[in-house]
Amino acid sequence: MQRVVSKNLKRGLAALVAAALMAGCGGGGTAQIEPFAPTRIIAFGDESGTILQSGKKYTINGLASDTLQVDCRANPVWTQLVASGFGFVFPQCNSDFVALPQGVMYAAAGAKVADVRDRIDQHLANDRFSSKDLVVMMVGVNDILELYRQFPAVSKASLVNEARARGKQLADQANRIANANGRVVISTIFDVGLTPFGQRERQQATDIDRAAFLDELSTAFNITMRLNLLNDGRLIGLVLTDESIQQIARFPGAFGYSNVTQAACRTDVAAQDCTTSTLQADASPTQWLWAGDTLLGPTAQQRIGQLALSRAKNNPF
Repeated sequence: MQRVVSKNLKRGLAALVAAALMAGCGGGGTAQIEPFAPTRIIAFGDESGTILQSGKKYTINGLASDTLQVDCRANPVWTQLVASGFGFVFPQCNSDFVALPQGVMYAAAGAKVADVRDRIDQHLANDRFSSKDLVVMMVGVNDILELYRQFPAVSKASLVNEARARGKQLADQANRIANANGRVVISTIFDVGLTPFGQRERQQATDIDRAAFLDELSTAFNITMRLNLLNDGRLIGLVLTDESIQQIARFPGAFGYSNVTQAACRTDVAAQDCTTSTLQADASPTQWLWAGDTLLGPTAQQRIGQLALSRAKNNPF
């Protein structure tokens, strides 16, 4: 008798679990979690995500096959890839003449965390954030470079502490947008020590391992930013660009790269003017990780864009 009751109890529990699973999955397809469908994308950050009014970008610009002029749609930067994933364009690259482009571009060359704060102020002075706004953010590389250039006049410990402070400042801005009802996808920055700039500093310096110091600054910034983000799992999604670039630098062949230490663009060409026709003699636009001293090449931009788009589409906004 006890064995029969036990079997019946197990059957009952199994039925309850199955019912709960069905309810969580929408009852066999009758309902499901509604996917995030933004009506606008707003980009904040530095040169990694910006598009100039000319349509040029800070990577290896692609050329139109017929005119050999820069085609802003070719070799898109990460913010463009996220936008196109939702069918949006930025006004700076509106080749199809969309009447009302759904992209707002605040990212700018040379921007630091304080500049992003000012751009958010600017936005809120004339507009607001809504639950249908996808806000994408990546900034901090220029902060790290600014701090690094203060060494050795300023001690390592002080500079690392300031990197932490700026990471917190960025988290505060992401939280500010989330608290204003926006939906945020924010990225860590890549390790500046891995860049061609960082590698060159390592080779030229005799006092300390300069690339390792740049890595320490970058890590302090990223960790503090992550620790201070709102962690409710609903308003903010995180992209780990630092980990992705570290994996590529460690195992380049596994990701299809042949060079992860040098810049592909010629040094006699302005960064925003670099194209597939102004590269170093042996450089590849697809197999070299870096376009410039601290600028990502198109393949790395694509990878970050895909990670950010996946986060935007899968985060429970």
